[in-house]
Amino acid sequence: MLETQTDGPDFASTSLPRHLVRGAVGFGALVGALALMPTVGPVSLVLLPAGLLALRGCPVCWTVGLMQTLSRGRLQRSCEDGRCTLTVGGPATPRPEP
Repeated sequence: MLETQTDGPDFASTSLPRHLVRGAVGFGALVGALALMPTVGPVSLVLLPAGLLALRGCPVCWTVGLMQTLSRGRLQRSCEDGRCTLTVGGPATPRPEP
């Protein structure tokens, strides 16, 4: 049986709480930048880079990372004789944060 790894980008975090905190900081900074615009003007836009950095580039990247974090180690794809299947694996194994 051949185990395959995806070669695409990996946006997963080492733990779900860490990923959710990154999301709260990122979305909070993005919303704060727009919500503070009427009171402090364009100065509030300094929050945008912080929000994008916390989300690793974009809200969709964070969402993909959330799905990867949730499924890390639980779903395993294996290919045999040109046919690939998904099976449920063991518990998730922690990875170092990139």
